[in-house]
Amino acid sequence: MSITRRLNRIFRPDGRALIVAFDHGLIDGPASGMEQPGPVLQQIVGGGADAILTSYGTARRYAEELASVGLILRLDGGGTKLGDMGPGAQFYTVEDALRLGADAVAVSAFPGSSEERATLRTLAKVIGEAHAWGIPVMAEMVPGGFDSGPEYRTAESIAIAARVAAELGADWVKIPYASGFQRVTETCYVPAVILGGAKKGSEDQMLQTIGEALDAGARGVAIGRNIFQADDPAGMTAAVAGLVHGGKRRN
Repeated sequence: MSITRRLNRIFRPDGRALIVAFDHGLIDGPASGMEQPGPVLQQIVGGGADAILTSYGTARRYAEELASVGLILRLDGGGTKLGDMGPGAQFYTVEDALRLGADAVAVSAFPGSSEERATLRTLAKVIGEAHAWGIPVMAEMVPGGFDSGPEYRTAESIAIAARVAAELGADWVKIPYASGFQRVTETCYVPAVILGGAKKGSEDQMLQTIGEALDAGARGVAIGRNIFQADDPAGMTAAVAGLVHGGKRRN
């Protein structure tokens, strides 16, 4: 199967994708909202998610719940919340992803952090191996690392990180959103989707941010806690899907 055919399991004909990140258990264990993955995954899929980004264990155990959507397998991981939560290393291989029937794989990199070289090297290695099998790669590019300061959360820093991923061969990037996001989308020649981060503010504020990102050229979202920790995960998924694919603002 070709990269294009697998990407079409994630991005719809409009060129956009609603990816729900469900890989937080690798760090947080039974995080709020995902204590019992099966029922919440059913709600998310039923709400209109295009693809799920998740861990090896979840993909294997909940294959039936995930069968109708695109599957993105996270290959890397860091420490847990019990210890060092810093950038980690590659845990799984492209062959592992193929055995699970994944449509794409994901790897994180942290330009500007102390782990810059190591994480970029892992990303490049995975891209080479994945493309040899026709598997697309999502690069999650987080300037400075997950706990970085505001100086790394600028459109210029994000644009550099996104373009580096494209230069390394990533098929699309998952990146933070910042004011002036058009600078990112105009200079990154692969699709860019925005990450959500911790659940904060109101749902309406999150939807407004998604709308602004789409207006600035984002090709979708890859968000997790703002969906699976919502009071109504299916309804929240549907609201985001309406924005990503229909341009609908919730009243």
